[in-house]
Amino acid sequence: MSMGFGIIGTGMIAHFHAKAIQAMPGGRVVACFNQNHEKAAAFAREYGCRACTSLSDLLSDTEVQIVTICTPSGAHRDPAIEAAKAGKHVVVEKPLEITLERCDEIIAACAKHGVKLCTIFPSRFSAANIALKEAIDSGRFGRLTLGDTYVKWWRTQEYYDGGGWRGTWALDGGGAYMNQAIHNVDLLCWLMGDVAEVTGYTGTLAHERIEVEDVGVACLKFRNGAIGVMEATTAAWPGLLKKTEIHGSRGTVIIEQDSILRWEFADPNPTDDEVRSRLGGSSATSGGAADPKAISFVGHQMQLQDFVDAIQTGRAPRVDGAEGRKSVEIILAIYAAARTGQSQKLPLASQS
Repeated sequence: MSMGFGIIGTGMIAHFHAKAIQAMPGGRVVACFNQNHEKAAAFAREYGCRACTSLSDLLSDTEVQIVTICTPSGAHRDPAIEAAKAGKHVVVEKPLEITLERCDEIIAACAKHGVKLCTIFPSRFSAANIALKEAIDSGRFGRLTLGDTYVKWWRTQEYYDGGGWRGTWALDGGGAYMNQAIHNVDLLCWLMGDVAEVTGYTGTLAHERIEVEDVGVACLKFRNGAIGVMEATTAAWPGLLKKTEIHGSRGTVIIEQDSILRWEFADPNPTDDEVRSRLGGSSATSGGAADPKAISFVGHQMQLQDFVDAIQTGRAPRVDGAEGRKSVEIILAIYAAARTGQSQKLPLASQS
């Protein structure tokens, strides 16, 4: 059964949502809303949906069963809560919100009103990352020892100047970590397990007129005893593919973008050659390393399909609100460590 989507916010990321929904067998774009009515009308013409005149107009549409929140990061809470009150299932583009308190308010509202909630993290749906997760869960790494992730991207000054909310604490919630590298923060936590302690440094080195970091390095201690590093930047010209490296006492896997560069275990498996053949080689995409519009919408499509399936079968989505909250907490801990010069233990106290 097809489900109708309403899209709130019609900026760049909303186009990824709309294209993903159109490509799904289980979804259709019904309506959109932007406070700028001209932008909403242009978006509606492009995707064949109705441009709503207000948020309440969209939320009262009986053909809309799912709402996707594509507003700036620091403006996710209010429309998400209103959607939950209206009985709509809620998809929130990353990050879930920019403070733990706001994340918790969204999670609580969805639970109170009996609707499902998911946070967009399409990297979890990559075939290479799924194979890596299965190898970890089956014990092939022995003891996990080191987990690293690197997002060394480039963004021009015009990128920040072109959007009034970009690079601000109030609406972006942070810089290279909260906006760009949060996908890999989530991915590393999913692969390695929960984080126990964080320390880090951040700086603003290559851009002007922004409040937030364009470069950062963090060291992590995981609850399982492993350690790791998260590097994030939008100040590495010309922009490199993101990379994740997982090491253990019995194995090593290195993934660049969505391609396996190294897949090696002390105890070989008959499927290893097939995995290397199927998922190895050079990446077919730049992955947004220098151009944010170059990101594929396929991961969004897979995650939104999972969400529809979760609604129709009554199960939890693969990335629910609680999962979406984890990366926000880790990033806030990195910021606190950089600001105070002191390591931060998790969980953090909620911050407004």
